[in-house]
Amino acid sequence: MSSLSPAELVDRLAAVGASKVTYTRTQTLVRSYMGAAILTLGAAFAVTVSTQTGQPLLGALLFPVGFILLYLLGYDLLTGVFTLLPLAMMMRRKEVTWGAMLRTWGLVFLGNLGGAITVAVLMAIYFTYGFSAPPSAVGEAIGEIGHGRTVGYADHGAAGMLTLFVRGVLCNWMVSTGVVVAFLSKDLLGRIIAMWMPIMLFFSMGFEHSIVNMFLFPSGLLLGADFTLTDYLVWNEIPTVLGNLVGGVTFVAVPLYLAHGRSSAAKTAEAAPGSVALAPQPELVGATR
Repeated sequence: MSSLSPAELVDRLAAVGASKVTYTRTQTLVRSYMGAAILTLGAAFAVTVSTQTGQPLLGALLFPVGFILLYLLGYDLLTGVFTLLPLAMMMRRKEVTWGAMLRTWGLVFLGNLGGAITVAVLMAIYFTYGFSAPPSAVGEAIGEIGHGRTVGYADHGAAGMLTLFVRGVLCNWMVSTGVVVAFLSKDLLGRIIAMWMPIMLFFSMGFEHSIVNMFLFPSGLLLGADFTLTDYLVWNEIPTVLGNLVGGVTFVAVPLYLAHGRSSAAKTAEAAPGSVALAPQPELVGATR
């Protein structure tokens, strides 16, 4: 069989979500650091292609390369664990307590931030010949993204904040869908195609991804863009993180549980009321976003 049924899919996702709280602090930080680093290199690639060709759609078409690579290697992103851990909790995986979930979210956030800022610094050096020259055209484009998606929202006040939050919600609806559908297929090509579609959509539509933004905005600041660190935190990163959380839980985890997982969770609880064993983790070499 080359694919899973929806019910089998939810069981598999719950096992993966539960496994994430069992990693050591070091494992979680390394997995999330590398996940963000690879994803943001993909973002830099997409902006480079868009700027050099004048074809934003081409950049969106190529952006999923970074996302696919990081999940094939079994790394983690905050947007993915925002969905997988709540789903595992709804499926009554006893390992996923509130404390374990919040701890894992915090560690993944820190690891993602470290990986994204590392790439931001490296790319800023690349775009400026080690800060000895003005930014290249691609560097200027990144700076303009940072300005438009901080000050640009602030110019609209509360309506701008609402728009930013909604874009964060829509983003993780698509990104977490990309994570989920990757588990449907049991072959490598099927996983790649499944991930490609929703990730291309989110990037093309300009939705707000908290981890991509951890690269774009610090990079813009290093390149001299016209916005401040406070602008970035208040008018992008914090609302985007909240929007990503709401999008992943509300539009991916909860519908999957209600449609396909509730009866399975009840049967699991009845079969083993005091213990729920973890299934082997199916990373995307096995899989994990």
